[in-house]
Amino acid sequence: MASKDKNKRIDTTILPFERGIAELENRLIDTECEQERENLEKEIQRECDTVFPNLSAWERVQLARHAMRPRMLDYTKLIFDDMIELHGDRVLGDDLAMVTGIAQFNGETVMVVGQQKGVSTEEKVERNFGMAHPEGYRKAMRMYDMAERFKFPIISFVDTPAAHPGLEAEQHGQGSMIAQAIMRSLTVNTPIYSAVIGEGGSGGALAIAVADEIAMFEHSFYVICPPERCAEILWRDVEQKELASEALKPTAHDLLELGIIDTIVPEPNGGAHRSPNAAAQALSESIDRFLFNAKKGIYTPAKRQAKFQNMGVWIEEQEEVVDVSEAADQA
Repeated sequence: MASKDKNKRIDTTILPFERGIAELENRLIDTECEQERENLEKEIQRECDTVFPNLSAWERVQLARHAMRPRMLDYTKLIFDDMIELHGDRVLGDDLAMVTGIAQFNGETVMVVGQQKGVSTEEKVERNFGMAHPEGYRKAMRMYDMAERFKFPIISFVDTPAAHPGLEAEQHGQGSMIAQAIMRSLTVNTPIYSAVIGEGGSGGALAIAVADEIAMFEHSFYVICPPERCAEILWRDVEQKELASEALKPTAHDLLELGIIDTIVPEPNGGAHRSPNAAAQALSESIDRFLFNAKKGIYTPAKRQAKFQNMGVWIEEQEEVVDVSEAADQA
């Protein structure tokens, strides 16, 4: 009996701040006393309520990269009906890091585009850890063109550390392809919804994150470069990654305050990996609201362009200049 219970234990891939919760969950698995189970469930809830609202920026980065966090294809299975995957960029090949297809959402046809990191070691290698090559972005833009032609709304899922940085990708025009993807996203004449579901890194994320509505899961992050790389550049010390995380302001709440994103999708207590179904339900409701508004015609390429043009714009307050001679005369 003891051996059977041990086999039921939760995955041991836990983060430092999750250890206390994991210990309580293991005790919950082991106990058969109903009263003790109720007490443990309440204690787990209290621990989650204490830990997760107070995570540092670096801890949220770790949570966004959690090994058990749901990936794009987990969400598409839970949210959409009858998804048909479409392959190939019609130039070089099919990049498995970028997944595209047509699906049904509450009876409406939508175009789906996004990065798939992979779960198992074999899939991660096959998917190149979600780091797309130029052909991946070219495939995505082919789907944007198709969506515009058939008037399908576009739903994109962002989950990548960056675009693939290899020599071959650069030889095939990685930088220019990302630029073309951004420009195409700004002009495509159909509504675009983009969700950062885990890690949104650099231009690899931005290439499919130009949208009328940009949503982020509560514990995801979206940043110009990984905190580790930022620490290496600024302090020549990767161990300064926690300081870099605070400075970069990569979290959903930071970016909502800065006006970079439009909405935060709440996660189940403890993170999306603890209840993928609940996370998918929250994302589904967010997409549903977007599509409802899209039918009113409130999203246009012109508004999308204005939205991005106004990012990072600020007004400097002018200091009052005092005329010294006039002040002296008055004295």
